[in-house]
Amino acid sequence: MKFNRSIYNLYYAWWKNIDKTIFFLISLLFIIGLFFSLVSTSLIASDKLDTNDYFFFFKHLIFILSGLIVMFILSSLDQEKLFKFSSVVFIISLIFLILVPFIGVEVKGSKRWIDFYLLPRFQPIELVKPFLIIFISLILGSQKKMNIYLKYLFSFLVTMGIGLLLLVQPDFGQTLLVFFCWTILIFTSGVSIFFLAVFFISIIFIFSYLVFFVAKFEYIKNRLLSFFNSETGTYNFQSDKAIESITSGGFFGKGIGEGVLKNRVPEAHTDYIISVISEEFGVIAIILILFIFLIFIYSVFKRVYFENDEKTKLILVGCASLILIQTMIHVGVNIRLFPTTGMTLPFISYGGSSIISISILSGIILNLTKRKIEKI
Repeated sequence: MKFNRSIYNLYYAWWKNIDKTIFFLISLLFIIGLFFSLVSTSLIASDKLDTNDYFFFFKHLIFILSGLIVMFILSSLDQEKLFKFSSVVFIISLIFLILVPFIGVEVKGSKRWIDFYLLPRFQPIELVKPFLIIFISLILGSQKKMNIYLKYLFSFLVTMGIGLLLLVQPDFGQTLLVFFCWTILIFTSGVSIFFLAVFFISIIFIFSYLVFFVAKFEYIKNRLLSFFNSETGTYNFQSDKAIESITSGGFFGKGIGEGVLKNRVPEAHTDYIISVISEEFGVIAIILILFIFLIFIYSVFKRVYFENDEKTKLILVGCASLILIQTMIHVGVNIRLFPTTGMTLPFISYGGSSIISISILSGIILNLTKRKIEKI
């Protein structure tokens, strides 16, 4: 009886203090993702895997329920405990990322997943990203007497190490995403424009060298050349089919279950979910989804404006920026604004690692935006 009472008290305190607007938007995006998982994966499961029509849907439901538990736990922690816990998990997830080239599972020429047999297959980078933001923010927002440029250097070396581990897999899209987030964090912390300009020029030179002179990344060069010249190579097949689906769907779509993209393009329910939705429900549905994302990001940044703690500001900006950038890249790839990167849409795309990662980000955001209880 006491155990039930303590659970109730914990839930009541959690519900009383969280930002309900942000929580509602997170829940709404998860529900939308669950619905479109049902729409986009049922035929894939029955046709390609010869299994139950709702196999992927039930897996996605389990991922979301697990993610909600993770979100609740992280948002319930005391802020200092959250920071300590995040540092520990960051180190553990970093070890997993280091192990990927040695024990990782290779899929379509890339080693990005770890499979421990007893646990579901997962991508370590999806665990690294949320806690990297906290780790860098704690470095930049530290009150210890250290030259700010030493903080920038240390945070850059950590980010560079993760970037190199991602390049080994190879995963260029996640590498760029990680560096974008680091750039936003140091810019928010007050770095000079000159420092930022030098960094960007250096990154452009390094990127160009790797793509055009290192054989391991030749596929990226081919993908870029295909992007700028659609008559070269076959790397535009998926993006061409995606844009065709968006066009054929029009404003109001063909109707539920009438889309063909999910059967013509591999991983349509992950990397091209926006095109799948647009084909069946129209551009109007995409506009509404993006509008919900914008309200969510705005709600987080509004809380940042009234926040006084530097570390909390940086973490919230980093988490919101990560979600925003990943969403922009996903949509950009689907409308052929960017080359194919294999980036999922937060909250919406199918995938266990992606759902757990966005649940961690959501838990962190809910934790740092909840009502502060003054200690007497």
